[in-house]
Amino acid sequence: MSDSEKQTLRVNGCNLECQWFGERDSGRPVLVLLHEGLGCIAMWRDFPARLAELTGCTVFVYSRQGYGGSDPFDQDLAVDFMHREGRIVLPAVLDAAGIDQAILMGHSDGASIAIIHTGEQFDDRIMGLVLLAPHLFVEPETLHGIRLAKAAYEQEGLADRLKRYHLEHTDDTFKRWSGIWLDPRFESWNIEASVPGINVPVLAIMGEDDQYGTLAQINVLADLLPTKIEKAVFEACGHSPHLENPDATLASIKLFIKQLLRQAISCRTEH
Repeated sequence: MSDSEKQTLRVNGCNLECQWFGERDSGRPVLVLLHEGLGCIAMWRDFPARLAELTGCTVFVYSRQGYGGSDPFDQDLAVDFMHREGRIVLPAVLDAAGIDQAILMGHSDGASIAIIHTGEQFDDRIMGLVLLAPHLFVEPETLHGIRLAKAAYEQEGLADRLKRYHLEHTDDTFKRWSGIWLDPRFESWNIEASVPGINVPVLAIMGEDDQYGTLAQINVLADLLPTKIEKAVFEACGHSPHLENPDATLASIKLFIKQLLRQAISCRTEH
């Protein structure tokens, strides 16, 4: 299996970098990866390639505006920036990429975007959600983690590490991301109301030592979700289970997708 080169999608007047992994016509739903608040295609590392090989599904990854090799931000992030991504940008990305059957797999902010997209509008392309360290509401741990990241950016070399990924707009990307999360108006940000509208199975994965939130995030998700949820919680794991505990994360995802596809086949047989 060879990975494709990065490509460019034109979405709502913006150039977004994207990349495909695995066979483009696998006959299975496409796994659409939505990155974290400071992420991009490259920061998933080898996870997309391993995911495609393990599941037999095509994997599609893109960098949101402001990140990686996509166009830089052209306006400040607003408190509802994840709602804009979930309601407006993501549907347009799926259209532009020609994806008609998908499982959304989001990490951190990307998981929140997946929740908003699936819970606030009906999109029959979406078969399931895999949520890695999702945010449903702002916790003190979230803000503390972002303040530590800001200090690391200013004093401890995080800026140099991120410049490998976000290039010449790294400073702008970091300031806009940290600035909106630490804006007092953002403390009341909450997407719990989006969850009851989700109509597909969900897998939620989180590390016990997540530095940006507590297990209350996925426990509240489970309480509000009207559909089936599988939870996987890993010990000695922080905010990025796909990088910190990739084998267990991949195993959980593989099982979830296997069950999801079996259920889909059963439904088609019954009808």
